Amino acid sequence: MNKNFRDLLNRETLSYLLFGVLTTIVNYITFMGVFILSNESSALVSNMVAFIVATIFAYITNKIWVFKSNRWSLDILKVEIITFLSARIFSFILEQVGLFICINVFKIEDYSFLGINGVIISKVVLSFIAVIINYGLSKLFIFKEQIER
Repeated sequence: MNKNFRDLLNRETLSYLLFGVLTTIVNYITFMGVFILSNESSALVSNMVAFIVATIFAYITNKIWVFKSNRWSLDILKVEIITFLSARIFSFILEQVGLFICINVFKIEDYSFLGINGVIISKVVLSFIAVIINYGLSKLFIFKEQIER
């Protein structure tokens, strides 16, 4: 197996992917629940609620299992939480803007693919982009000191 490919498939990357999938499931279930309860009237509000729930889940799983940050002092937690939330808010804003454009410019809700609402398809594509951004920011800035040990 190619060394670069082996390096890519290390424990950290695989656990990030696993917990990323779980975070995405939490995000989608929350999004769909709120979206359905609102009679599909507010994709942006549904996305915001899903973001909050998924971000809490993601911070906990990233800290404990992905990046194995075992530092629990208040000073460390403050820095980690602030940088984690800042990164997630950044990717969330990109996702919200993308969803807003898809809905208001491209009128994506008028389309469906294989019976799936265009809003849901847009959400999936934008979420995939957010996952890539979040991994890079987490690895390079948030849990960096744990990685450098």
